[in-house]
Amino acid sequence: MSIAFTFPGQGSQQVGMGQELSKTYSASKAVFEEIDEALGKNLSQIMWEGPADALTLTENAQPALMAVSMAVMRALESEFGLDLKKTVKYVAGHSLGEYSALAAAGAFTLKDTAQLLTIRGKSMQAAVPVNEGAMAALLGLDLADAEKLAQKAAQDDVCTAANDNAPGQVVLSGDRAAVERAVEMASEFGARRAVLLDVSAPFHCSLMQPAADAMKDALSNTDMKDPVVPLIANTKASALTSADDIRNGLVEQVTGRVRWRESVSYMAANGVTTLYEVGSGRVLTGLARRIERNLEALSIGSSDDIQKAGDALTNQSA
Repeated sequence: MSIAFTFPGQGSQQVGMGQELSKTYSASKAVFEEIDEALGKNLSQIMWEGPADALTLTENAQPALMAVSMAVMRALESEFGLDLKKTVKYVAGHSLGEYSALAAAGAFTLKDTAQLLTIRGKSMQAAVPVNEGAMAALLGLDLADAEKLAQKAAQDDVCTAANDNAPGQVVLSGDRAAVERAVEMASEFGARRAVLLDVSAPFHCSLMQPAADAMKDALSNTDMKDPVVPLIANTKASALTSADDIRNGLVEQVTGRVRWRESVSYMAANGVTTLYEVGSGRVLTGLARRIERNLEALSIGSSDDIQKAGDALTNQSA
């Protein structure tokens, strides 16, 4: 059995996430306390008490999801002696989850990761005025047909395939008018369904260039180490091992496509047999099973999950 750890992206947040971990594990509690201190605000209170619209704000959702992922990691390390380098072949994260993956792999400190994600969230939100951008999920279309649809719908606006999540699930991003045209035209291209997403900005398209510039500056001023295990990068769908290459990839990722389907297939083709989704929700677990049917896909988000995974991973390392 060869293992990869994956880390969820925006959309997996929910009020209450991580609270049980904080009550159960002192190492998890310390994660939330450190992130609150790093950000100078009570993010954990927003996570556990809401309101939901405050948690959904990009600048809160991004560090909050990372916090839960790292709370799981610290619990596995403290309770079961997890050594990522000895246990896991790759790490990967969906969009913001790439930062969680890098924190787990020792490339960034917890404090720096939280601060980077706050900058990322604020700059992505500020890049495009509210309601001028949009994203839409296309169900039943492969990437090639989604790209043809996006090209036709764009006209003089921006419309591009932002997330290639799984076979038959592609997300478009761009100017609202263009994305709305794509939704109206989607059935002509064979889509089973096309749905506008409830998001605050058009992520992973060229409209995010101001945010990419902000992240280039922020990352250049942040200490970064090589990760202890290779990162499967969103924009490359292949393994990166050097901090410089990964830093460049994180900048490209703001405007570039999340190549998740290819990333999971790359891991499977290179010997991975089990994917663990570390953190809130089960979105990546569901996608993994659609992408590679022979992969075992499991999620670790609760103390029960941690106990089961810890036992399995300990036996695997023994």
